[in-house]
Amino acid sequence: IGLSGRSFVPMLIGFGCSVPAIMATRTLSSERDRKMTIVLTPFMSCSAKLPIYGMITMAFFPENSALVMIALYIMGIAVAILSGLLLKSTIFKGEPVPFVMELPAYRVPSRRSVILHMWEKGKDFIQRAFTVIFLGTIIIWFLQSFDWGFNMVSDSSLSILASVGSLIAPLFIPLGFNDWRASTALITGLTAKEAVVSTLSVLTGAVTDIQLSEALNTMFTPLSSFAFLTFTLLYMPCIAAFAATKKELGSMKYAVMTALYQTITAYVVGTVVYQLGSLLM
Repeated sequence: IGLSGRSFVPMLIGFGCSVPAIMATRTLSSERDRKMTIVLTPFMSCSAKLPIYGMITMAFFPENSALVMIALYIMGIAVAILSGLLLKSTIFKGEPVPFVMELPAYRVPSRRSVILHMWEKGKDFIQRAFTVIFLGTIIIWFLQSFDWGFNMVSDSSLSILASVGSLIAPLFIPLGFNDWRASTALITGLTAKEAVVSTLSVLTGAVTDIQLSEALNTMFTPLSSFAFLTFTLLYMPCIAAFAATKKELGSMKYAVMTALYQTITAYVVGTVVYQLGSLLM
């Protein structure tokens, strides 16, 4: 798909978390391969999306939840492959660096060097990820707790965030859902993907899993719920991953363009899934 074998490791890490995966691209010697890998890595389904998959499959696909989750992982890989084929012939033209690796002499590391290495990498991760997530969480909390008159609200449906969600909700009609609560949850998912679940629980007033499943059945059909899953799988990653992308690409402009590409791809694929499913069903 136009990448060297070295890109495999960051993309594999992406199944755990996009932030260290994007940071791992700095080991790539080619600037072209590095940028292309950063764009494609978030299509790998990170572990933070698992609560969303669990919530939706519990409500709509309880008997086939494993198959649905496997399908989502395969879809993410397929989209990354197709995107790679597209990007290598358009934006990232050129040949990948040959995969030649000289293996060093392996020795058992000292305890001190291991601890220092863990501290340096861990500190770097916390500084980049936690600070951005903390700021993003404060912003989302403010938008969810206040109305346009800056009065604190007890009902989230009256908040600034709810009004923004209502504004963009019609955009998701081609994906089969038009509920402001779903679009609002997608916005909060930018702080951390698992926030989609907690947001839907708060906005629907669900206390138990059964109540949440019943509320979701009023918002989605089985097909539109899968389109929702498709969108959450592929749209731009969390704020922390966005910050890591900006750091590694060295430009806010390129980071925004990357996020837009990922979100547009999610929208197109989600629309195709719903519309094609509607025709077949």
